[in-house]
Amino acid sequence: MTAVVALQEAAEAYLVGFIENTNLCAIRERRVTIMPKDMQLARRIRDECV
Repeated sequence: MTAVVALQEAAEAYLVGFIENTNLCAIRERRVTIMPKDMQLARRIRDECV
């Protein structure tokens, strides 16, 4: 596995997890469309800088 492939897989795994968490935040608010506030909440839950 090359470094580029490893980087791509890591980035993809991060983004998939982030979007899944963002979608869960939207569903909790009884919405089907994600919004920036859902992304902010997902980042806060992951304990990332907002």
